[in-house]
Amino acid sequence: MALKDEIAFGMSLPHRSPDPIDMAAVKTVAQRAEALGFRDLWVTENTLNEESMCFDPVVVLTYAAAVTTKIRVGASVVVLAVHHPAMVAHQWATLDYVSGGRAILGVGLGRGHHYRQFEVPEEGRVARFREEVALIRALWNEERVTFRGKFYNLENEVMSPRPVQKPLPLWMGVGHPNAIKRTAELADGWMGSGGSSIAEFGRSVPILKEALAARGRAPENFPISKRIFMMVDENPATARRLLDRWFTEVYHNPPGTDFSGIHGTPEQVRERLEEVVAMGANHLMLNPVSNYVEQMDALAEVVGLK
Repeated sequence: MALKDEIAFGMSLPHRSPDPIDMAAVKTVAQRAEALGFRDLWVTENTLNEESMCFDPVVVLTYAAAVTTKIRVGASVVVLAVHHPAMVAHQWATLDYVSGGRAILGVGLGRGHHYRQFEVPEEGRVARFREEVALIRALWNEERVTFRGKFYNLENEVMSPRPVQKPLPLWMGVGHPNAIKRTAELADGWMGSGGSSIAEFGRSVPILKEALAARGRAPENFPISKRIFMMVDENPATARRLLDRWFTEVYHNPPGTDFSGIHGTPEQVRERLEEVVAMGANHLMLNPVSNYVEQMDALAEVVGLK
């Protein structure tokens, strides 16, 4: 059985790289991914990052939506702490509107450097995050919003346009067990980060499924995904070398090449993907780190889309 008959696959849009990104590749990947049958296109948010260039997620996803017709467009994750939630709500409602209901917003708490760079206090960050999610959902779903919280307050405000989707999916990308449990309460899907190890993903899935079941939510209907940085080549040494450059130069984490990424021949890559599916993934986001168009076609063959 082809892997694409077992789970859905997303594709990373070229958007973050230690090398300049050719916009022709962005367009080609977006359109080719749609034609091949990938379910969605994904980007990250990395505003201040000296190791690599990275496009703003809303801008590049709007471009991708404009050159496609049906493939979904998402970010995993937008760090809510560095934005006002009303602005996030409006940007993503607009993206959903202009794309005809294809947006997926992934959100997260962020890391210590985000709070330092944007001069946001870390104190109370979980309570702030909860308010941000609640306010975003209110602005998406209510005609007039009155919101009174510790961090955010609105009085009888209106936001337009509102999303086409009801609801616009809001995913979370987190790894701490407490945050994973919070995902079952607050979110519509979960994507493990690309920098987290595959073994950690395997440990996280049972926590998430148990938390979902405790809330009366069916785990089989809840997107459980992981971003996987990867390279495929008939020469396994070449695949590993290219992926190792990514984890070394961008993530400063050479061990991630083997613990978090997947690399090797098509047969080796398929075997590793099957292992992740067996851990409980019902969606995987494949993230080549260079040679985007060629890698996308090679991975499409691996999972049976081509």
